Amino acid sequence: MASRYPLFDRTRLRLQPLSERRHDLQWEQWLDLDSPAPGFDHPDIETLAGRLIAAKARGSARILIMGAHVMRSGVNRHLIDLMERGLLSHIAFNGAGTIHDYELSRIGATTESVARYIASGEFGLWNETGELNEWARQAQADECGLGEYFGRRIAASDFPHRDLSLLAAAWRIGVPATVHCGIGYDIVHEHPNCDGGAWGAGSYTDFLVFAHTVESLEGGVVLNFGSAIMGPEVYLKALAMARNVAHQNQREIRHFTTAVFDITPIHGDFRRELPKTDPGYYFRPHKTLLVRTVADGGESFYFHGEHRATVPALWRALTRAAEKA
Repeated sequence: MASRYPLFDRTRLRLQPLSERRHDLQWEQWLDLDSPAPGFDHPDIETLAGRLIAAKARGSARILIMGAHVMRSGVNRHLIDLMERGLLSHIAFNGAGTIHDYELSRIGATTESVARYIASGEFGLWNETGELNEWARQAQADECGLGEYFGRRIAASDFPHRDLSLLAAAWRIGVPATVHCGIGYDIVHEHPNCDGGAWGAGSYTDFLVFAHTVESLEGGVVLNFGSAIMGPEVYLKALAMARNVAHQNQREIRHFTTAVFDITPIHGDFRRELPKTDPGYYFRPHKTLLVRTVADGGESFYFHGEHRATVPALWRALTRAAEKA
């Protein structure tokens, strides 16, 4: 039975080329490994670096979950270098992160002004970015996840800035890259060629890839950079699945490290859960990653700062730790 409610007719939409869009970020703003970065210092950053080095040595998971703002902070080269060094064994994006990765690779620019283009009815409706909808269909046909398929396509493309692509680097190195999207969250879902079923199928495949990685989290590390909802929620469900299976096999997944990097301040003891009367209770990275899931044997760390400062700071600490190992 068809829906009784009318649907928006997407054939009426007018898409425009990316060449006509004004971009807030250009590829020249992305940092080189030796570029000066904003200062950031924290007494626990060296400890966390040591945990990642140890996790690599024992073959435990080293997971990076990131929000799209990390993509926009210009630190791709640092994250690619960490993948190449084997210090990250899995990288997880939201849907917006893949859009920034694709646009940056293709045209060397990304990020439109929401305020400018929502007023004119142009926001998100850029022709080239809609190619991701075709790729999502092809990923479904190939029975693989979005992150794997997108990375393979960018790596094989002639995009002039594909060297900055985290997805392409992950594919090249053999690090699982997974995309965890919500339908209606991202600009490609506006496009007439969007197939919600294909995005859902690809994202669910990626969720299962992510859950498989979490099975090796004992003795490992989870880093959550700037993901307030997707990261904590996907991680929480995957950990529940992994622990369910582990318990059946008399294994444990409880001795691991979590670290949250965010611009949201946490007042007081970040290792304690706030009462429900405190608005901070609803900041999921706090209660999920820093408190609840490490309560029976793990340890958590919180780093408050801008990603353009904290990612290079962690990279520097890991470089020093690797030289001592």
